[in-house]
Amino acid sequence: MARSVTKKEPVEIDVIDLKRGHANLWLVGETPFYCNRMAVKAKRQLLFPSPQMTKTQRATKLKHAPFAEFRDSPYLRKTPGPTKLLVPGSSPKMAIAGAALRMPTSVNKTEIKQLVSVPAEYCDLYGVPRLDMSVVRMAGISRTPDIRTRARLDHWAMPVEVRWIEPMLNETKISTLAQAAGIMCGLGDWRLEKGGPNGGFRLVERDDPELRHIMETAGYLAQEEALAQPECANPETEELLDWYLEELSRRGVNPDDEQPEEIEMGDENDIVFGAGDERIHAPGEVVNPLAVQNGPEI
Repeated sequence: MARSVTKKEPVEIDVIDLKRGHANLWLVGETPFYCNRMAVKAKRQLLFPSPQMTKTQRATKLKHAPFAEFRDSPYLRKTPGPTKLLVPGSSPKMAIAGAALRMPTSVNKTEIKQLVSVPAEYCDLYGVPRLDMSVVRMAGISRTPDIRTRARLDHWAMPVEVRWIEPMLNETKISTLAQAAGIMCGLGDWRLEKGGPNGGFRLVERDDPELRHIMETAGYLAQEEALAQPECANPETEELLDWYLEELSRRGVNPDDEQPEEIEMGDENDIVFGAGDERIHAPGEVVNPLAVQNGPEI
């Protein structure tokens, strides 16, 4: 007996008209911003690992170079512009997506990452960087303590252009998520999202007095000067840096040549060859410790 075939009715595909919305958000920091660019030395070792050093070799090399590490911690603009310091555009986008994950709504983080974008590869970061040296714990099982030097901005601001897909999102929802990101996630190193107290911000209007003051006084020239002649962010850093400079002087090392694990640390009677420099400095000779060449730029 022949089997009857049931014909299926054609299903109409419903397609909605999508539009792209955009807005400029103005962020003003409420807690310090710590620059967290990956060290150039670490990236170079990923590309071309350095040979393993013996215990004796490690004992005669500098482990840290505070001034070089300070200048290496922010993303830097090569040519003149509104700011010398930059932040990857992915950072505010991920903060907004992270806020969605923690909001009591039906929107999830993956959807926000797909629907929201920050077109700029880097966003301008306003604020005067200061040198901060903090005790951190390494990620290993032993949690070995170490000193990390970064650029810290106590008063900072950042304009961000955000785009989204309508009608799933609108400007009100984006502003709400961005405001929540400033409260729950933050930006930079040791931020709120990672359990730290830093990187918190709030949204303001373009004519906000604090925003205008930061943008007028902490732009490219002020940042360039702060990188060339850094100031310590707090008394603890100042005390540790003073000891570091005294120790370099005692060992006859020129701070102008500081590069971690490249400077030979001899005793006071040795002549020291600077890393990547043809000059020879006599014992005890110390030049301006702040005249260190800027770290690599983007």
